[in-house]
Amino acid sequence: MSTERPALLAYTLPFVLFMAGLVAVSVARTLGITTFAGIPLDPMYWIYPIQTAACAAALLWFWRCYDEGAGTAGKLLIGAVVGLVIFGLWVAPQELVHQARRTEGFDPGVVSGMSPWMLAGRFTRLVIIVPLVEEIFWRGFLLRYLVRDDFTAIPFGSSSRFSFWMVVAAFTLVHSPCDWPAACLTGILLNLVAVRTRSLLACVTAHAMANLALGIYICETRQWGFW
Repeated sequence: MSTERPALLAYTLPFVLFMAGLVAVSVARTLGITTFAGIPLDPMYWIYPIQTAACAAALLWFWRCYDEGAGTAGKLLIGAVVGLVIFGLWVAPQELVHQARRTEGFDPGVVSGMSPWMLAGRFTRLVIIVPLVEEIFWRGFLLRYLVRDDFTAIPFGSSSRFSFWMVVAAFTLVHSPCDWPAACLTGILLNLVAVRTRSLLACVTAHAMANLALGIYICETRQWGFW
């Protein structure tokens, strides 16, 4: 039995839109598009808001499709604790071995007077959109789809040894090479949360907690390259 199209779209389209936004930034840079409304501005400052809005619209449209496991207090607590561990993994190179600071990236103060709005948009993307889009795709879809194509017929958190490690590998590879060690460990931990709790909300909580802590760290240290 093949997967019904609405379910497939619900679990993959938000992620496709998100990745399309990243590609659009790279293409715009390659084409030398460095202004917006006459203001010198890197493409990410205006493409990311469009990306965020498109992903939010897709998530809202398909929201009723994402009924994957109860988010009990205990499961959410597990997610929150794992999220803090993940945050530690990402900043450990800077804090423990004094790796070079990552100052090049999305600076919310680049346009005078727009900093609060840019910061709000960036945190919305980081803490809400990214956790939902990625957990719905990686843990909600791919982890199960690699077990059987009618993935919604098996419970959230179902996996095989093959699907577990393929998701870890793919999740790692979509990140920058310098982040591969942290991304690999993050993929393992988030997969374990999915398998152990059987709760999409627990996975989203873990991802959101990690990103929230990282966002605060970025603002405190001004290491914009962590966005």
